[in-house]
Amino acid sequence: MVKDDKRRLIASLEIVTGVGLILFWLAFFTVGLAPEKAPPCYFAYENSFPLPDGILAVLLLIAGILLMKSNPAGRILSLVGAGALVFLGLLDFSFNLQNGIYLTSVIDLVLNAFINLWCVVFGLAVCIVAGMMEN
Repeated sequence: MVKDDKRRLIASLEIVTGVGLILFWLAFFTVGLAPEKAPPCYFAYENSFPLPDGILAVLLLIAGILLMKSNPAGRILSLVGAGALVFLGLLDFSFNLQNGIYLTSVIDLVLNAFINLWCVVFGLAVCIVAGMMEN
């Protein structure tokens, strides 16, 4: 059985991650987070993500809120969101590695590596913790 503090931590981090996704896209389209020397395919790739990332952000927010309230649907939505996070992180990692995004600047390396690592590690952690929760 997962202790209440782990459930609350996962719920809080899901909410922070959901808000982070929304803030990322707001910054991407307003401040401009694209690398200076982005490959030609970069914007076509990135512009395909706002809709699924937006849905994922809402999913994580709802999952986190329901998990905080000990609602069984929170566990199920957490597992769905966790799988999506792992997929997102690995997809971005693959794209960034193949297209040299990590090498464009130290800022791009740190920002993209952190986001990719967070998605994969946090997603796997949620899978493990939520998988041990009782409904």
